[in-house]
Parts: sequence; C-alpha cells; structure tokens
Amino acid sequence: MATARPTPNLDHPTFKLVKDRFPGKKFRATEFRGQSTLIVEPEDAHEVLAFLKTDPAAVYNFLSDVIGIDYLNYPAEMPGRFAVVYNLCAYSRDDRFFVKTFLDPSIPTDGIDEDPALWLDSVCDLWPGAEWPEREVFDMFGVRFRNHPDLRRILTWESFPAHPLRKDYPLRGRGERESYNVVDRSSS
Repeated sequence: MATARPTPNLDHPTFKLVKDRFPGKKFRATEFRGQSTLIVEPEDAHEVLAFLKTDPAAVYNFLSDVIGIDYLNYPAEMPGRFAVVYNLCAYSRDDRFFVKTFLDPSIPTDGIDEDPALWLDSVCDLWPGAEWPEREVFDMFGVRFRNHPDLRRILTWESFPAHPLRKDYPLRGRGERESYNVVDRSSS
C-alpha cells in the first residue's frame, strides 16, 4: 500500500504573518514535499525567530533542531555556500516550519578559518535547547554563534584544526586517525 505524499502548502499562513510583521525585510519562501521554509537574511534571523516563537498567531514554541549545510559545488546557484536551518514546531496545531539563512564566506575556506561572514546570533536566549545543536554546527561547519553561552567544540577535541563536515575537508581526514594517542585501559 502506497503512502500518501503531503499536500504542498505554498500559502503557509506563517509566510503571511512574517511578511506582514516585517514589511521592509527581504524574504524568500520555498516548499518541498509539504514542508515550508522561510529564507531570511543572516542579520534578520534572530529577530524573525523571536517573532515566530512569541507571536500568538505563530507560537512555534519548540526548536526541534539546528542544522548546517555546505552547498560547495552544488549544481544550482545558491545565495551562499553555507546554510543554517532551524526546524520549528508549533505543537498546539501540529505544525512544522523551517527557517533557513545562508552565509557566504568572504574568503575561500579550506576547513580552517575565522571568517566574520560565518557568524550568526545564537537563539539560546529563545530556546535554551539550541545550545548543543549550535555547538555541533560550529564544530562541524565553523559557523560561530554570537552570545552563545558555551561555544566550544562538542564532537571533536578542542584543538581540532578544521571543520570535518565541510565539503572541502578531505574524506580520509588530514591524518587525525593515524596520529591519535591510544589509551590502554587494560593495565589498570
């Protein structure tokens, strides 16, 4: 038995809410397989996300995830190399909504950099549960979050020299697997 595909919702009511609340800001909207995504400018992301959480008509009270994407060599033209996506849920009406922002590094990246174009405002003040997913996006992609309470690596060690989920990072690494210290616990 085939499962039904979600009905496309090109007129998701949240698009209109945001457009009405922020008439002077630049937005784009997409829909794919029944999932609606609002694309915002990086400098507007925190303000829009705060509105989506607190406005009585929106009430996206749960941040399900924060993810990073590297669009290096993507076949379609993208507004930036990196994207950060916020997966929001409004449980009161069983609604899921995505907010995406693109970041374009001002210098070519090689997995190691501190480019100021890769900074976003943290949403930990809105959803405290964003702390760990933002740390993962920082660790894996190098996106830094202003006002994050504890922005440090979460999956690699603190002195790790790069961001391993960037597409320009070598698949076999840069020798990390060959030069780690083996801890022998059998002799304790």
